[in-house]
Amino acid sequence: MKVSDFDFDLPDEAIALRPSSPRDHARLLQVASSGQITDHHVFDLVDLLQSGDVLVVNETRVLPAALSAIRLARPVGGNGDITIKVNLHQKTGPDSWVAFARPAKRLKVGDVIYFSKELSASVSERSSGREVKLQFNRSREDLMAAIDQLGDMPIPPYIARQRAADEQDLSDYQTIYASNTGSVAAPTAGLHFTYPLISRLADKGIRLEKVVLHVGAGTFLPIISEDTSEHKMHSEWYSIDQDTADRINTAKSNGQRIIAVGTTSLRALESNVEDGKLQAGEGNTDIFITPGHDFEIIDGLMTNFHLPRSTLFMLVCALSGFQAMKNAYGYAVENGYRFYSYGDASLLWKAN
Repeated sequence: MKVSDFDFDLPDEAIALRPSSPRDHARLLQVASSGQITDHHVFDLVDLLQSGDVLVVNETRVLPAALSAIRLARPVGGNGDITIKVNLHQKTGPDSWVAFARPAKRLKVGDVIYFSKELSASVSERSSGREVKLQFNRSREDLMAAIDQLGDMPIPPYIARQRAADEQDLSDYQTIYASNTGSVAAPTAGLHFTYPLISRLADKGIRLEKVVLHVGAGTFLPIISEDTSEHKMHSEWYSIDQDTADRINTAKSNGQRIIAVGTTSLRALESNVEDGKLQAGEGNTDIFITPGHDFEIIDGLMTNFHLPRSTLFMLVCALSGFQAMKNAYGYAVENGYRFYSYGDASLLWKAN
């Protein structure tokens, strides 16, 4: 399909710069299997879902991966110390990350950049664009602790263009059940959940299951090809344990509905299916879901509203139908729904 098929008009004011408060008071647009649209709030999930439904959440934790460093002046031909802005986006080892750097043209292989007196990294690889591979002088938990202390939340670029990250983002841009550090972007559908909402869901017999997919910065990269068949997704690491897979498979075989909370949970689930059964395991996935995809595990998806021409809008079109989602998004824009990471939510059911 043509990427232009997934375009739509989205005014700048529709992009939310802060989340709703309380979180579960965000609006929720339900799109039924028939395409019928109804307006709700996230706290209405208790009434919209039924006993036995299984919500699958992504328990990844966002690392404050936006960092500032100094590259010292070179002895010969240098132009003084240079400030380098670094956004980590893919962990490649206990002490190494691939990152976007700005200005990357001021870096070369072998350069050392300093984030603090205690934390530095050498440039071990460079691409032709902004991407570099960094080898840190710390590793594992020590490295994560240092990044936690020095970094800012890597809020999405369309928010960062309008305001800087601040202390509020440290909590706003993290789900309440986050526990496995490794993402550089939040699984944003999960940001709507509160402890009281989870308690009410449990009281109704709606169970939460947890998987992990570490979200990379590739989620924000635009599609530069003209046809979806030419686009290559960035890979992201995921993990599904055996007990979780067994419980989801049992629920599915009993006719219970499986609802992914967020596109990241959906991608983890749909990446590891064999003969209609969810498999336990871990690895990297670059699954790219477009209309025509056969969904084998999930029955529904709770997700935020996505940007035009994005891989995520293509995914929801694959689930609920191209025309149904075009209609739903047109309705959302006209009726003041707030879009993307801090925006409102939708509850989408697999098209008939």
